[in-house]
Amino acid sequence: MAKLPFRQQVLKAREDAIVASVNRLLAEKGFDLMTVDEVAADVGIAKASLYKHFTSKEELAAAAMVRVLERALAFLDGLRSDVQASPLEQLKAVARWAMQVQLAGEMPSLPSQNSSLRAVLVTHKVYLDRLMEVSDRLGAWITAAQQRGEIDPALPGELVLYTLFARACDPVLGLLKLGGQYNDERIIELLLATCFDGLRSRA
Repeated sequence: MAKLPFRQQVLKAREDAIVASVNRLLAEKGFDLMTVDEVAADVGIAKASLYKHFTSKEELAAAAMVRVLERALAFLDGLRSDVQASPLEQLKAVARWAMQVQLAGEMPSLPSQNSSLRAVLVTHKVYLDRLMEVSDRLGAWITAAQQRGEIDPALPGELVLYTLFARACDPVLGLLKLGGQYNDERIIELLLATCFDGLRSRA
């Protein structure tokens, strides 16, 4: 692949820094409370410079959502190379990764139903394409796990899919971390157990 000219490298590095900042601020504050001024100050650039890359707060947030989906796809690519793992093990690995990203403060919170961001996302082609690709890959593992009896085949596939997506924004993670009784790994193990095994006694 040809190396980018120096100016384009600088612009890309700045854009990456902007998206990383937006991603963190979305995770910390959510879309409604995040401001463009905060993003510019966090990156250390003028607001006018930021607008050369992204024309609105919604476009900034959409770029962060796309970046997370691209990270998810890269993680899924790595999982596909593990031919020994069962479909259920693959799904658990995805849920674990999503919770790790959230606990690290790198998972943007999902927009509320009436958010202006949601209105942008439903017409954002790149975001929708990435979301569909992630959904299709997870859907294939869900179907395979149900066929093997690893997941209840009576459950609708989309319910299982949405349950997995919910792990990426599960408020229980933050509440348990705030309580200080468990480290991140233990929190993830507890959430994985309730997600895949339910609340029934294992005695």
